[in-house]
Amino acid sequence: MPNGRPHPPPVTWADQNTLMASTFRHPATVALIVLLALLTVVALFLVPWSVQAPDRTAQEAAVASLSPDMVAAGKEFAASLRPGSYIAMALNLLVALLLGLSPVGARIIEWCGRPFGGHWLAEAVIGGVTVLMAAQLITLPFSAWRYTLLVEYGMSNQTWGAWAVTVAKSYGVTIVTAAIMLAGLYGLMRVAPRLWWAFAAIGGALLVIVMSAVYPLVVEPLFSDFTPMADGPLRTELMEMAERDGVPVTEVLVSDASVRTNAVNAYVSGLGPTRRIVVYDNLLASPDDEVVSVVAHELGHAKAGDVWIGTGLGAIAVAAAAVGIAVVGGAGGLLRRVGVDDITSPRSAAFLLAVVALVGLLATPVQNLVSRQMEMRADEHAVELTGDPDTFIRMQTSLAEKNLSDVDPPRLLHWWFGSHPSTAERIAMAEEARS
Repeated sequence: MPNGRPHPPPVTWADQNTLMASTFRHPATVALIVLLALLTVVALFLVPWSVQAPDRTAQEAAVASLSPDMVAAGKEFAASLRPGSYIAMALNLLVALLLGLSPVGARIIEWCGRPFGGHWLAEAVIGGVTVLMAAQLITLPFSAWRYTLLVEYGMSNQTWGAWAVTVAKSYGVTIVTAAIMLAGLYGLMRVAPRLWWAFAAIGGALLVIVMSAVYPLVVEPLFSDFTPMADGPLRTELMEMAERDGVPVTEVLVSDASVRTNAVNAYVSGLGPTRRIVVYDNLLASPDDEVVSVVAHELGHAKAGDVWIGTGLGAIAVAAAAVGIAVVGGAGGLLRRVGVDDITSPRSAAFLLAVVALVGLLATPVQNLVSRQMEMRADEHAVELTGDPDTFIRMQTSLAEKNLSDVDPPRLLHWWFGSHPSTAERIAMAEEARS
């Protein structure tokens, strides 16, 4: 007994088992395990894992069939963008971790609440958004750098003023979304201090579904103007193809993308009555059969319910994140080291944002893998629906040339950051369908 103090009794295996059993009896821990299991099951059954990319030999043959100058131009453009993108990503994460895993973030949130008498809502919304935007704004110079490269390579049509307005709108959407989520989360913590995590999980999942439905009506118009595709042979062919495919489409919209970019694209978004297929106006300069091939790909997403699947997976993931906050909140020692007494204090927002940023980065390869599987299925659908692999190949070649795409990016980078199959994979798939 040094200093006259008795030694604490040794921790036995029985004590450890009792502690572990107590931990797993915690309702939030059990709910987190159930939600992660549900996320896994839904992904296993609804994501088209059976769709496989062509082998490397076929991909290399696809690259060899393309113009060497086009391949080189795409690689040069991608190489010029990567340093800024990666540095910005690293800085964003570093600032989030420095603010969230030290007392600095908690102090900033406290300072933001002082003019309002330390009110919890001011700390949660103003303080939380301030911490979030600090990590965002640190990367603004790299966004400007990216813009200069887009202009240099002829991919952007925006002036500096128009670019600044677009960035400001993007920040505005981020601020409003974050404010709603932070106010809701910490409000639930005050109203239901024991079961807030359950209500937050339900509310977060519903918010994902609502946002997916209203995004085309509320957010997309902030950045683009949309008009119905003009009557004519192309629109008639697209609507007839959609009807033949069994996909109810009331309208195909055209986005005024050319005022911002020379890149061409199309996409599908929205749920139920807000679902829409959108094509860039500069895509319409392509031959009609290539436009038909692009829209056939988007119909593949609609027919397979990919937006619903993505929304469902996102809703479950957000619910799991809300419950995970409660589980992490049990680490009292860690919270005290970052200057927070309890997870329900709005001053924990910096810590939570740091955890979300880190988990988001680590989850990126999984999210992109899911996206690539859905995109490959939509590619196969386009070839099957049109019965024209030759046009699909011409369309992919044209898209790669106009968008200055890296047709065969480094495999590790493609695995981590690639949300779509590479051009080489897509052409190789169509070549196999043709044979």
